[in-house]
Amino acid sequence: MAVPARKTSKQKKRSRRGHIKLTVPAMHYDATTGEYRLSHRVSPNGYYKGRQVVKKSNND
Repeated sequence: MAVPARKTSKQKKRSRRGHIKLTVPAMHYDATTGEYRLSHRVSPNGYYKGRQVVKKSNND
């Protein structure tokens, strides 16, 4: 059975796990609607790059 010869130090363990973390989503201010939205996505009102690309239906 394989047993480590020495205890793994905290520094070694934490540097190995340095890439395991949460990332913050890229939010940008949309001047057209005045709200924040995710990058490269249509806003809830249907605007993208200052133009309306999706029309909202009256059924909502």
